[in-house]
Amino acid sequence: MALAELYTQYNRVWIPDNEEVWQSAEITKNYKAGDRFLHVQLEDGTELNYPVDPAALPPLRNPDILVGENDLTALSYLHEPAVLHNLKVRFVESKLIYTYSGIILVAINPYKQLPIYGDAIIHAYSGQNMGDMDPHIFAVAEEAYKQMARNNKNQSIIVSGESGAGKTVSARYTMRYFATVSKSSSNAHVEDKVLASNPITEAVGNAKTTRNDNSSRFGKYTEISFDQRYQIIGANMRTYLLEKSRVVFQSENERNYHIFYQLCASAVQPEFKHLKLGRSQENNLLLIFADFQMDVFKMLAAILHLGNVGITAVGDDRSSINKHLNIFCELLDLNCDKMAQWLCHRKIITTSETVIKPMTRTQAVNARDALAKKIYSHLFDFIVERINQALQFPGKQHTFIGVLDIYGFETFDVNSFEQFCINYANEKLQQQFNLHVFKLEQEEYMKEDIPWTLIDFYDNQPVIDLIEAKMGILELLDEECLLPHGTDENWLQKLYNNFVNKNALFEKPRMSNTSFIIQHFADKVEYKCEGFLEKNRDTVHEVLIEILKESKFHLCANFFQDNPESVSPFSSTISIKSARPVIKSPNKQLRMTVGNKVLHKRFRSSLSLLMMTLNATTPHYVRCIKPNDEKLPFEFDSKRVAQQLRACGVLETIRISAQSYPSRWTYIEFFSRYSILMTQQELSLNDKKQICKIVLQRLIQDHNQYQFGRTKIFFRAGQVAYLEKLRSDKLRHACIMIQKSVRGWLQRKKFLRIKQAAILIQQYFRGQQAITARNLKETWAAITIQKYCRGYLVRRLCQLIHVAAVTIQAYTRGFLARKKYRKVQPFKNFISVTGNSYWCIRKTRDKAMIPNTLSFACLVPMSSTLVQQLQKKIEEQVRDTSHTLFSLYIKLDPWHGGCTTSAMFFLPFFNRVLESHFQSQKEVYEKEIEGLNFKVEHLSQDINHLQKLFREENDINDGIRLEVSRLTSENLVRSKCGKGKYVFVTYLAIYLLVTVCLCLTAEAHAPALSKEYVGMMEYKKEDEDRIIQNLILDLKPRGVVVNMIPGLPAHILFMCVRYADYLNDADMLKSFMNVTIDGIKQVVKEHSEDFEMLSFWLSNTYYFLNCLKQYSGEEEFMKGNTPRQNKNCLKHFDLSEYRQILSDLAIRIYHQFIIVMENNIQPMIVPGMLEYESLQGISGLKPTGFRKRSSSIDDTDTYTMTSILQQLSYFYSTMCQNGLDSELLKQAVKQLFFLIGAITLNSLFLRKDMCSCRKGMQIRCNISFLEEWLKDKNLQNSSAKETLEPLSQAAWLLQVKKITDDDAKEICEHCTSLSTVQIVKILNSYTPIDDFEKRVTPSFVRKVQAMLNNREDAPQLMLDTKYLFQVTFPFTPSPHALEMIQVPSSFKLGFLTRV
Repeated sequence: MALAELYTQYNRVWIPDNEEVWQSAEITKNYKAGDRFLHVQLEDGTELNYPVDPAALPPLRNPDILVGENDLTALSYLHEPAVLHNLKVRFVESKLIYTYSGIILVAINPYKQLPIYGDAIIHAYSGQNMGDMDPHIFAVAEEAYKQMARNNKNQSIIVSGESGAGKTVSARYTMRYFATVSKSSSNAHVEDKVLASNPITEAVGNAKTTRNDNSSRFGKYTEISFDQRYQIIGANMRTYLLEKSRVVFQSENERNYHIFYQLCASAVQPEFKHLKLGRSQENNLLLIFADFQMDVFKMLAAILHLGNVGITAVGDDRSSINKHLNIFCELLDLNCDKMAQWLCHRKIITTSETVIKPMTRTQAVNARDALAKKIYSHLFDFIVERINQALQFPGKQHTFIGVLDIYGFETFDVNSFEQFCINYANEKLQQQFNLHVFKLEQEEYMKEDIPWTLIDFYDNQPVIDLIEAKMGILELLDEECLLPHGTDENWLQKLYNNFVNKNALFEKPRMSNTSFIIQHFADKVEYKCEGFLEKNRDTVHEVLIEILKESKFHLCANFFQDNPESVSPFSSTISIKSARPVIKSPNKQLRMTVGNKVLHKRFRSSLSLLMMTLNATTPHYVRCIKPNDEKLPFEFDSKRVAQQLRACGVLETIRISAQSYPSRWTYIEFFSRYSILMTQQELSLNDKKQICKIVLQRLIQDHNQYQFGRTKIFFRAGQVAYLEKLRSDKLRHACIMIQKSVRGWLQRKKFLRIKQAAILIQQYFRGQQAITARNLKETWAAITIQKYCRGYLVRRLCQLIHVAAVTIQAYTRGFLARKKYRKVQPFKNFISVTGNSYWCIRKTRDKAMIPNTLSFACLVPMSSTLVQQLQKKIEEQVRDTSHTLFSLYIKLDPWHGGCTTSAMFFLPFFNRVLESHFQSQKEVYEKEIEGLNFKVEHLSQDINHLQKLFREENDINDGIRLEVSRLTSENLVRSKCGKGKYVFVTYLAIYLLVTVCLCLTAEAHAPALSKEYVGMMEYKKEDEDRIIQNLILDLKPRGVVVNMIPGLPAHILFMCVRYADYLNDADMLKSFMNVTIDGIKQVVKEHSEDFEMLSFWLSNTYYFLNCLKQYSGEEEFMKGNTPRQNKNCLKHFDLSEYRQILSDLAIRIYHQFIIVMENNIQPMIVPGMLEYESLQGISGLKPTGFRKRSSSIDDTDTYTMTSILQQLSYFYSTMCQNGLDSELLKQAVKQLFFLIGAITLNSLFLRKDMCSCRKGMQIRCNISFLEEWLKDKNLQNSSAKETLEPLSQAAWLLQVKKITDDDAKEICEHCTSLSTVQIVKILNSYTPIDDFEKRVTPSFVRKVQAMLNNREDAPQLMLDTKYLFQVTFPFTPSPHALEMIQVPSSFKLGFLTRV
């Protein structure tokens, strides 16, 4: 589709505006080729005929659905107004300060503290792919760190922007990120030292300017070194172009470096009295290195006093100095007379003589200022050198990440030598940036197998040549500096002669002869030539240098030695691995050294080394933007922002992307977004990639407007907007169809109600007309006849049925009575016999016990059989009677045949009468059966009583047996007794024989009694190691949990403890407890990542602890014991100290157990809870620009909600199998659910693309799945559901209406688990997926925020995912008796003996 065809009615365009740069307008009339005017309407309602050039139509505005994107390259129309508007919407409405622009991170200074830099945010971005989360400085840092670790290549993060844009803060946050995620395990705390160096360098290198209160007045490149494990081992810092002139001169409303004010603020302290400084209202001095900080303070104080040295003119060509010079010389231990002389005189050496010439006041002031600048420059380099020494590392650097914090392109009302050097450096950086963007674009095309066509991009090499080429600006400057009488005016005239009208990039101002203009890549800049030569020379009179060399103050003397020490010990050891082929150059020092070179050559040398380093690394770009000059929070000045966007290269990136295929979608994203445009036939195909190709070929006829890559579809500018228009039209048509159908249904429903009402009215009206006296009489007569006739017929039928029913009942009752008598008679006889037997048994219980028992055993099945037979007979009788009655009814009076209808009407009534009759008989039979059951139960009780008497009889017989034995022995002694005694002994022997026979008979029928155990396990002290090895170290959980009691190893261990206590052997007990605890610690340590093993030993440690409590003998733990368990309590030792040790060990195991579970489930949470879309028709995928979350067409390996539920079920089943206590299991599940909710909510806060109504529905659905899982596992009372309440409220907030005051009030009342910061963040991040959804207005957000002001809650945004609920181990006594526990053979504990 041609671009001109999109200029139709209702589409919107951007037209230039003097105030806002660009303003939006809506087309009111279709544009036709050749029209000279475009009919538009501005947003304020103004109609306008905007003149257009058919070859350059106004830029089109993107659909609202694409506004506010995370990546500017996701916009369908890529141009300056689209970029500016997208940034404004994100910054002002959504309060988002970071935006991607391809490979660039655009950071807008909010001039306000935001809660988005905490450790929780760092951990949230750690390990994430760039593009998965919202744009952030931490995302860039993570990408650099990940590429370093993955590709083993050095990285660079280039942070640039103008003063006040936030460069220093951004660089500081990147270093903080590296220090947090790569923290070393050593005690050196290198990362803390790296972070601590920032305040020092800011104190001596930053100052307050009109644009920024903490402006960096130097460039800084910090190399953070990593070892092979990618942990920080050291760092190194290089500095560039310190603004020395600020030491002696500050513009209006600007200040000197911070360190001077801090020093003056501390002047009243005793240790600073000797510095003789005045008082300044400033913060206290920042302490630096303790070993030399006082020397640094002396140097700084000397510079301050040198600035106070007053130089007065004496005549026209002489000058003199005041008393402050004495303090300066005293502090630096210099010869005051010499210094006073040579500050006012200079030495001119010629070939024949040496001339000493006095200087004018102006010359003397310049000499003083040059000396102050030189001293401060050396002091700054010295501090940087000492910082590098503190950050040095003994080992070898493996890789590094460099963070470049350098001044951006600058243009002021008056631009001098410093701005010229800064802009020159930015030209070099911009050239490197352009080449890198071009290279990445080419790599993207090659990777996707798309034909590469040469793209024209801006090359600023001509500007660089103008500055640094032969006979360029810098070379002419050097040439003029070499002349004894060279002046700025002469140098400027040479520039005019060489470049005016000869180089298009150089111009002469019309109204000035002291300036020149250079067309930089960003803008035209006018430079004033005054001071160029002096600043470039950067000279101090040689005599003054010699005086400083003679200083007795060692720090001052060392500054000006001929061969000063190297700034950094790393300059010769850094290994740079090139990311692209570069030309090697000799190694150079990393700082600007004092020598014969002019300043620009030293700067150019250091800049060349910087460019070499950047070219040898993989760069990452952060462009800081200043939104307004008044430093107002979240105020957006479009003019200022547009100026900076042009200057920082963002628009150049956009322009390069727009020339080819700027919009890029993965096949999955395209399929999910535009499936609504696909036909059923197309959707029936299985290959999604092929479907996308077929659909595009049908929708866009011009095949040059898109290209199919391996994993992505590339679109030219405007094509995504065209597809969005088709999609919106399709949805709008569908909405119209739905509305049409619903409205038709409502109207039909209304019509039917009206029709029914009309019919009813007609019915009553017609009825009223039809009712007459004659009709009423006839109707009444007919009713009377019918009444008598029906009564007669019913009475006759009732009489017939009554006679039949009585006859049937008589025969039936007789039959049932006889049958009942025959059935009950045997049981009656049996009960009589059983009763008689019972009394016989009571008389002769030693003879009839076994037969009666057998009789009772036969009685139970007989009684149950009887009950079943009676019930069956009743049912058969009911059926037979019903059939008989019906047959009888059919055979009645022939007249009845004519009244069949009336008879059939009463037949159900007769059936109910018969059923009630049979039901009453059935109840009688059931009562009789219940009586028989009662008798059977009574007999059972009697038999139990007889068995009890039999056991008592056995005990009596045992006593008799002993007594008979005693009497037998006595009778043998008295063998000579009479005949009467012999008879008595014979009687006793017979009685004993009978008793023994009875005992043998009882034993034959009684079960064998088991051996009595006391619940101890006997072992020898030398077997302790074998016990621990077999029972703890080598034991596999899966072999234990099958068919065994929970905590079996723990119970066996405690039985061994009981044995040691029984022996009263303190050493044995102590030794066993120690080896047991050590064994558990060892097995937990060896299997610290094995969930099953940790679960198993958490359970056993818990049971072992409970056994020690249960059998401790303490009353509070013995309440639930049985009497037998109380007998098994420990007798001799108190093991409360070991209980505490075990409790601490159990807590450690629990925490490790939780960590393992969290590590296993954490990768599934965000994909399953947030990204996976299980609800049909609510896909919320949108274009993501250059940063893609997925590059694969195959999405089968992604985690889903089912994956989370399966993992939870695995955890639950494993814990149950290992016998984990239910309370501990609930606590573990609660911790897991908290983690799921916290991670999901944190990710939602950091992903603007997920904050939509449809995603809220999906989250709510996923929460319901989790709640169903809790219900299925009977864990509703575990408080796990409550931990999901913040996430549930966030999902509700995404779905609720957000327009009126009532909506705001409802949000405040409902979202009680979310903090104010979190609610505002969700509202600001809310992103409509379709044009039918509305954005949350800033006024509504402010309204909600005002209502929540009184709420007292935490200010942090993120939930702490590392938070652990307090664990409690409830005491639950074991129901298992120790004496019943047996050791399985699989434990290999055959050397233990049950006692």
